[in-house]
This record gives sequence, C-alpha cells and structure tokens, in this order.
Amino acid sequence: MEQSSNFTRGQLERTLSQRIEALYRTQLGHRPTKVTCHLFDEKVVIVMEDAVTPPEQLLAKNGQEELAEQVRDDLDRVLQPQLCDLIGEVLDVTVTEILSDAKLDTGRTGMIAILESPPSMREATSKTPPRKLD
Repeated sequence: MEQSSNFTRGQLERTLSQRIEALYRTQLGHRPTKVTCHLFDEKVVIVMEDAVTPPEQLLAKNGQEELAEQVRDDLDRVLQPQLCDLIGEVLDVTVTEILSDAKLDTGRTGMIAILESPPSMREATSKTPPRKLD
C-alpha cells in the first residue's frame, strides 16, 4: 500500500474496514455484515456487526455461553497479531495494543487499537465550494 499520507481519513477508514472484513473471512470463514473504523489521533475504533461465528452462536444458544466466550477470547488472541500487522500496514504506524470485547447476544465486536503515533494523512478537499451563510 502507498504511504498513508497520500490518503484522506475517510479513505484510510474504508480501507481498514475492507481489509479487516477480508481477514475475518479468510481466517474464520465468517464475514461480519458491517465493519466500521474511525480514526482518533493515536486510536482506531473498530465496530463489527455479526462478528460472532456460527460455532460460537451454536454454543451460546445451547447453554454453553462460557465455552462460547472462551472460544471468542481464543480467536481474538490468535487474530490480534494479524490485526496489529494489518492496521500498521494500512496506517503506516506501529500498533502498541488492541483492546477488544464481543457480545454474544448481539453479535457485535468492538476494538480499540492504540497507535504509537497518529497516522499521517492528507486533508480531504471539498469538491463543492463552501456555501455562503446569510
């Protein structure tokens, strides 16, 4: 990927969302229905909808919530180094830590990636001139 400074915040957020979705699809055989990423200085907030895999759902629905949570924790632990690498590659910064949690009942997963420094990016340019205020 090109240097992150060639891209706007929105382009970086979309690229991250697409790459994270692809990582989950290739590694878990399960694709979240929606991945949303937002950059805030040295942090990236990631929310995934329908991120809980069918085996985790099956366990939870059959009274095995604790086992389903353990499976989720183990999957997160295995995926975190890959997520760190992916985020670091897209943003061209080092990821120092990822905090994550999943809710089996809603299927959502939330993550906060802590970055060593804010990624460099170009400012978005407006294609339409600003409106005059009366």
